[in-house]
Amino acid sequence: MKVTQISIGRFHHFHLARQMEKHGLLDKIYTGYPRFKLKDENGISHNKIICFPWLHTPYMKRGLLKLDKWSWLNKQWEWMDHESLDKYVASKIKEPTVLVALSGCGLHSANKVKKHGGIYICDRGSSHIRYQNEILTEEYARWGLKFTGIDSRIIEKEEVEYQLADIITVPSEFVRKSFIDKGVSEEKIVKIPYGARLDRFKKTGEPDNDVFKVLWVGGVSIRKGFFYALEAFQKLQHPNKEFIVIGSVSDEISKLISGFNLKDVTFKGVVPNTELVHFYSTSHIFILSSLEEGLAMVQGEAMACGCPVIASTNTGAADLFTDGVEGFIVPIRSVELLAQRMQELADNEPMRKQMSAAALLRVQSLGGWDKYGDEFASLVRSF
Repeated sequence: MKVTQISIGRFHHFHLARQMEKHGLLDKIYTGYPRFKLKDENGISHNKIICFPWLHTPYMKRGLLKLDKWSWLNKQWEWMDHESLDKYVASKIKEPTVLVALSGCGLHSANKVKKHGGIYICDRGSSHIRYQNEILTEEYARWGLKFTGIDSRIIEKEEVEYQLADIITVPSEFVRKSFIDKGVSEEKIVKIPYGARLDRFKKTGEPDNDVFKVLWVGGVSIRKGFFYALEAFQKLQHPNKEFIVIGSVSDEISKLISGFNLKDVTFKGVVPNTELVHFYSTSHIFILSSLEEGLAMVQGEAMACGCPVIASTNTGAADLFTDGVEGFIVPIRSVELLAQRMQELADNEPMRKQMSAAALLRVQSLGGWDKYGDEFASLVRSF
């Protein structure tokens, strides 16, 4: 059987689609992304990408439309966005297939696939949805903020997907354990770590010796643990340092940030993907202090550019590199340890260069996305 994919956005699913195409397994990939945003997605036959952008495109632009300030609207919109894509795909399924659907996007389609004698793989890119909801509720409370919570309909839908799935694919040990902790059978979970685009990300320069640069790439949010990284950076003792922050700043961060020391911090906003290579290559270290995510692909991108990574345990870092070899892995919310690791790399240039070289070797050994594709193809062919 061939593979039918569903992914509301890009995430890692177009990397997977390229790999399934390479292995001769891809039938179609359905997405909420509009086609004009997918011009750079090479390696996939044009007629195999089916776009259903009618709700997702305006949802992505709701901030520009000034429609993102009402949480009830965002929740309803997100729910309808996922449901409409799922139901659309379900209406197109007429024969057995291996359905690989991003969690929250595949319940109706999975039921249809099962009726036709197909296979359903629920692909979860983050921790178990209840674990995710619990840790975010806890974290928002730590900052005196109210977390409205993940839509209960989405939680219910995803948990039904977990039950219905023949296999649940996850990218990291952190995510795998979150599922086991929530009572999902260990035998049902298959871990396949993500890769990095070695064709796009490679070392193109060296860090400036005059300024010690710490880099952040990704959403600036409570979930990403941004304030822990910021506090750690301000503890760093260095005569000339800079914290370069690339990514959009969330509303909750904007509300609290005036209470923090922003000396030597440069907010770049959203930077084109093609420009990230320069920032990764010319920064001394990359930091990611997330409370929860599956396997943050920015870590592999940084490593591919020779930038050592300091990351929290809940980023999937342990499935990409070894603590103390290509970077450092610390517990979540560990400001003092984040600062200590930064200081070590700032004070010990030979160690930093050694880690930089090790990061390059490590990410090359992972084979870009090929290893991920080979393992996924083996899983598909095992049915």
